[in-house]
Amino acid sequence: MKIGWRSFFVKPTPSQVLVSLLIAAGGVVSSHALREIDENLRIMYTDYTLAATGLGHISADVIRYRATVVRAVEAPTRKDFERISASLPDQRARILKAVDHFAATSATVSRGGRSEAQELQAVRDSLAAYFSAADETVALLIRMWETASPSEAAALRNKAEVHLTDNAGPKLMQVSLALNGLLETVAEVARHLQTEGNRAIRTASAVLLVGCALIVLLILSGQRLPPPPSLEPQSVLREPGHVEPPSFLHPREEDQAEKFSMRKP
Repeated sequence: MKIGWRSFFVKPTPSQVLVSLLIAAGGVVSSHALREIDENLRIMYTDYTLAATGLGHISADVIRYRATVVRAVEAPTRKDFERISASLPDQRARILKAVDHFAATSATVSRGGRSEAQELQAVRDSLAAYFSAADETVALLIRMWETASPSEAAALRNKAEVHLTDNAGPKLMQVSLALNGLLETVAEVARHLQTEGNRAIRTASAVLLVGCALIVLLILSGQRLPPPPSLEPQSVLREPGHVEPPSFLHPREEDQAEKFSMRKP
């Protein structure tokens, strides 16, 4: 016997349609919440954790850069000065590379209104000012080692020391303050992403719980008890070979019962 493919499909009831819609809606909401959480986790790790780690190294690298300049000022010979100052370009490139790496991430504005782009620009400006002051100090040292006059060399060394303390020092503090401001903004944005992720989780959980409760109610309400058996007398058809059950009445009582039934209209 051949069974058509249409026989496998039964027209769904309204309750079945509603249950299917609830399951589909719960799946869509859960999928959206999981995608949002995954995106936030990726941003927090790739764009913030790693980049913020690089920003944390910038502070140490800037201090190392300043220590190198101080050593260059205190170098006893020209050869020592040239050896020490030769590492300054590589240190500067490493610092600027870390800043550029963070700038490649998506700039975000926190709930408090703090903008990563503005804080990052402040870091760039402060670094440019500090490097300019450090370059001026190194330029004075180069002139000191190139001059043949001891008195002029002493004056240039003294000028470089004063410039290092009075000019480059405050600008180094500006770099530190700008980096702290940027790290605080990054931390605030990370907290904002965590809050959004927690809210998405709570929303998805609530939708799933409500959907499951509605599905259970629909399933329970769709179950119907079988109708009770009818109490109306039904005629009994006697088939051939039907044997009446034995009677426990006395023959005289059976006769009276039969007569009574015949007299009954």
